[in-house]
Amino acid sequence: MLINIIITLIVVGVLLWLVNTYLPMDAKIKSILNIVIVIAVVIWLLRSLGVLGGLA
Repeated sequence: MLINIIITLIVVGVLLWLVNTYLPMDAKIKSILNIVIVIAVVIWLLRSLGVLGGLA
């Protein structure tokens, strides 16, 4: 389970880096995208570790 979490975090980080580096976007849109992705990953991480197991 820990290996899957680490691999997922690495893949998400590389994809986020690729989007930030190679896709031309306005800085505001990039920052909003970064915030949304980070929040989604944190929620996924907390749910996968069982901290937010009761939330839908």
